[in-house]
Amino acid sequence: MRGLMIDADAPTASLLERLRRPSDPVLDINRADPPAAADLPRMLRGYDFVLDDHTELPTDALSACPDLRHVIFLGTGAASYMDVTALASRGIRVHTIKGYADTAVAEHTIALMWAAARDLARMDRSIRAGGWPGPTGIQLTGKTLGLIGFGGIAAEVARIACGSGMRVLAWNRTARAALGVTFVDLDLLLTESHVLSLHLLLTEETRGFLGAERLHRVREGVILVNTARAALVDEAAMIAALRDGRIAHAALDVFTTEPLPAGHAFTRLDNVTLSAHSGFRTAEASEALIGRALDIARTL
Repeated sequence: MRGLMIDADAPTASLLERLRRPSDPVLDINRADPPAAADLPRMLRGYDFVLDDHTELPTDALSACPDLRHVIFLGTGAASYMDVTALASRGIRVHTIKGYADTAVAEHTIALMWAAARDLARMDRSIRAGGWPGPTGIQLTGKTLGLIGFGGIAAEVARIACGSGMRVLAWNRTARAALGVTFVDLDLLLTESHVLSLHLLLTEETRGFLGAERLHRVREGVILVNTARAALVDEAAMIAALRDGRIAHAALDVFTTEPLPAGHAFTRLDNVTLSAHSGFRTAEASEALIGRALDIARTL
């Protein structure tokens, strides 16, 4: 077996070199820019598998790669970069990696929640500009956190929030149970939660899940945290709710267009805290991701 890491940045290349074993399949590393689709057949000639971080892999291009049998995608969102079903029908299996960053994203979610509650980003901006603001924050101990969706990340968020004295509610499309978490219907969760945190997968059914109608039902002055997918929320409806105060603060790590365009409404609203889709970016999560990718390559 012979593989190619198709789009390695310097940290990824370094981890691959450090973690792979002498007995592993041969793995070459492309440190140059990711290839264009037209270059894929030439570039992947002779390779049985490919590791892909963020490169689009069109079905037609991979169909012209007769040696390729496996794609190992570094994460869970392979469908954003390739047609998994179409590739399978052509004999190319796509492997994804789940759970490697559950703790990292959960800790980032909690960090954004606290930053929003105490208005830290706005204070930081003001102090840097010579001001000395004194906003009145929200004390979260004893408040209610509502988790929309309950997978591995939400379970970690619940663990941390319970330990900090919050009441934790959750709604999930399928039945779940977890220590310290009360599962309720969506209407109750929306109306009782002081903080809402999104943890749904993005599908055609969940796209725009928090639209104008549901946002109108949330507790007035709610904090909204999104470290999942931007398209789960109707952006225009969220901006309207931020402007009229129904949402007191939004703390966002994901956006419809990334990087966030200059002058976007989110950058002009004081009651929004922004981070650059970085919830999963910890040294520990990166090492777990690359380690598990190599584990998959060893079993091919």
